[in-house]
Amino acid sequence: MTRPSFPARRFSGLALAALSLLLQAPAAPAETRRQPNIVVIVADDLGWKGVGYHDGFVRTPHIDRIAKQGVELDRFYVSPMCSPTRAALLTGRNHHRSGFGQIAELANNWDGYTGHWPATTASVAKVLGYYGYNTAAFGKWHNTPAEQTTAQGPYDRWPAGRLVGFDYFYGFLAGESSQWEPAIVRNTTRVETPERENYHFTEDIADEAVSWLRRQNAIAPEQPFFMYWAPGASHGPHHIAKEWADRYDGKFDAGWDQMREDVFARQKKLGWIPKDTQLTPRPDSLAAWSDIPEGEKPFQRRLMEVFAGYTEHADTQAGRILDALDEMGIRDNTLVFYIWGDNGSSGEGQNGTISELLAQNGIRTEIKDHIAAMNELGGLDVLGSPKADNMYHAGWAWAGSTPHRSTKLVAAHFGGTRTPLVVSWPGTIKPDRTPRSQFHHVNDIVPTIYDVLDITPPKQVDGISQDPLDGISMAYTFNAPKAPGRKKGQYFEIMGSRAYYQDDWIASVFGPRIPWKAGVDPAIMTWSPSNDTWELHDLRTDYSQAKDVAAKHPDKVAELKRAFDSDAQANKVWPVGGGLWSAVFHPEDAPSNPATQFSYTQEVFAVPEFTAPKLGARSNLVTIETELKPDSKGVLYALGAFSGGLALWVEEGRLNYEYNLFEVERTNFASSAPLPTGKVKIEVETRKADEKHAGPLDVEVRVNGKAVAQGRVPRSAPLTFTANDAFDVGRDSYSPVSQVYFDRKPFAYNGTIDKLDVEYLK
Repeated sequence: MTRPSFPARRFSGLALAALSLLLQAPAAPAETRRQPNIVVIVADDLGWKGVGYHDGFVRTPHIDRIAKQGVELDRFYVSPMCSPTRAALLTGRNHHRSGFGQIAELANNWDGYTGHWPATTASVAKVLGYYGYNTAAFGKWHNTPAEQTTAQGPYDRWPAGRLVGFDYFYGFLAGESSQWEPAIVRNTTRVETPERENYHFTEDIADEAVSWLRRQNAIAPEQPFFMYWAPGASHGPHHIAKEWADRYDGKFDAGWDQMREDVFARQKKLGWIPKDTQLTPRPDSLAAWSDIPEGEKPFQRRLMEVFAGYTEHADTQAGRILDALDEMGIRDNTLVFYIWGDNGSSGEGQNGTISELLAQNGIRTEIKDHIAAMNELGGLDVLGSPKADNMYHAGWAWAGSTPHRSTKLVAAHFGGTRTPLVVSWPGTIKPDRTPRSQFHHVNDIVPTIYDVLDITPPKQVDGISQDPLDGISMAYTFNAPKAPGRKKGQYFEIMGSRAYYQDDWIASVFGPRIPWKAGVDPAIMTWSPSNDTWELHDLRTDYSQAKDVAAKHPDKVAELKRAFDSDAQANKVWPVGGGLWSAVFHPEDAPSNPATQFSYTQEVFAVPEFTAPKLGARSNLVTIETELKPDSKGVLYALGAFSGGLALWVEEGRLNYEYNLFEVERTNFASSAPLPTGKVKIEVETRKADEKHAGPLDVEVRVNGKAVAQGRVPRSAPLTFTANDAFDVGRDSYSPVSQVYFDRKPFAYNGTIDKLDVEYLK
């Protein structure tokens, strides 16, 4: 596909008698103002019925505003996981076809799971750029290969890179981030977190988006634009200022079971769900509110209050973008898609946590450990602050999907895949509160955009043949709420959890992994998709997937299984469950820097953790050459953040080592004798004590060959400490690993590190 040429606009010649010359005005671009601006807002990890205009449990005045100004697609579905949904949203293809059968950080070498955006599935930004659009993305990205996120690139699969094609990007590349100390990228450059009082990332990307809109409107008012605005909220960690959480003080005191009952009753009363809908029961593997000890309930309640405040805050920031469109007078010609969640609400907080990556690492803990760590840091007010990576109990996530079953990471049930979508285009779409009941999927966004712009999906882009779109246009529903649905079938699959929808029937398999269950279930190691039992639900009479009728309709089950297998083959889903490879079976094969030896200098810092040496998980030797002085102080190296990591620093003539296991377990030791001064060689040798999952580590610190400190780390992080923090030499960027120097971050070393070498040991 080549950029279309603009037709010349002819002007009358202007005779200049004095010069006897004929001047011709240059050709000008054709008028493009008639093309609408497009804004796509994508919130993260939010349950179907939490939204305010559904009379949910969080105030959301701005998605409510869009719903009033436009229409709601009531049966809109996504993948039950972040990267896959975003790939489908931005390409119009199914997520495996775009290489995102799993999140970028857990990719593998099977075609549907590579995490490498293929040139055969051009993004909507890439295509719209060829049609004269200015394009920008803000916030969470999560579709760049994890091993390609360093400051050295390669950049082709970054948002503003050649293959993806946005003109501008400001946000973070990973799947989640601290909202207080994010690792930010502007285009292809890593930038420092802005230093301002009460900084918050969601507010920052709203500031940036509004500024970009104003520049665009001032400099090129005739040029249409495409904006993709994707806050990290409400993905964990749930970070928000206390005053936002306090807005929900006491609202959730009755617990998640009662909340679910109350939401269900309101839904029926207001007509949001059919009167014959059944409220699906709580899974046996998920605790009842009555099971929670009284002493733990204040912790669990506050986690939910923080989540609710965090969510309202994000919607408020989205509202600032809508306000800017109004102020500039361009709202009528702006098509807005507001997607409430890229998947269902997340049960990855499991039993409630102060540091939510414990779940991804498969480490079991007790709530008393979390509460003890929280109390050491200041009590309940720590939740939501830079000193916690808190996430709520899975019971709250389950209640957030009322009346549906399950949560994020479950493709079988609508609690993981159904989300509100509201669409507004004031100059074209007549406001109508009648919910559109046609079945649609996130891969339908791009075909809808192409349809309203009268763009034929290109067969080639940059000389590369394109895969066909898997989605269809939803535009036929905008002004015809009762139009017959046109999307007949759609598959869902994440880590072996799967389903196939066809003509108001859905067949599904829960899969081998229970998202809200802590640790790694040994049974998963022997799982085979061929042994799975399929459910069947008739959605004409079973709105919430409450009644499994597979035994009554074996022929329908067989028909939908065949349809799933056909689509799975066509979309590179096979092997079914391929997304489990790095997530469960072989975490050591997750994307990483393939080197076994590394050599750094003091200029190297802010290296994304997925591209850094695995100092917290593998046997290794770190060797540092430096000159120590009596006043030497500062971090020699650090990996991770306050929510989990390790660090070595020097202060008051002592070397100090800390292994921070997600805040619930901190191992500290220091040299006892004063350190020598002058040129020294410092070695930190780490040995895995056994090969158990999250097994112990033995650590010895030596100076000039002499052991000066040692200790055993009882448990280790087998996968990663953080999603978006870093490895640093000579400082601790972003969030500091240790409480000891928390108020002195980045606690930069005041000497010179001549070199720092890392070698993996056998």
